Amino acid sequence: MLTSPSSMQFESEFESAGNPLSPNKRHRHRGVVNETERAKNRAKSKVRAKVEHAIGVIKRVFGFAKVRYRGIAKNADRLFVACALANLFIARRRLLRLAAA
Repeated sequence: MLTSPSSMQFESEFESAGNPLSPNKRHRHRGVVNETERAKNRAKSKVRAKVEHAIGVIKRVFGFAKVRYRGIAKNADRLFVACALANLFIARRRLLRLAAA
């Protein structure tokens, strides 16, 4: 994808500004990752794992990997229902324990 120089400059400024959404830092200084960088990486990885797990459930269990065009409203409704069902699917064990107690 071709981008204009101004957009490339914006991206580099955005990433260098300490954006909390930027990817995990992999660079090391003398072979050791700084503890603050490790804490930031750990926090980002926790969020990423939760989001990717939910998306995986939506794609694998509810078949939302490919979407046939049915209209924006119908596809949006199908996505909302899939997200709600994915939430129930992920929390099913916890819900069953609460129902049994």
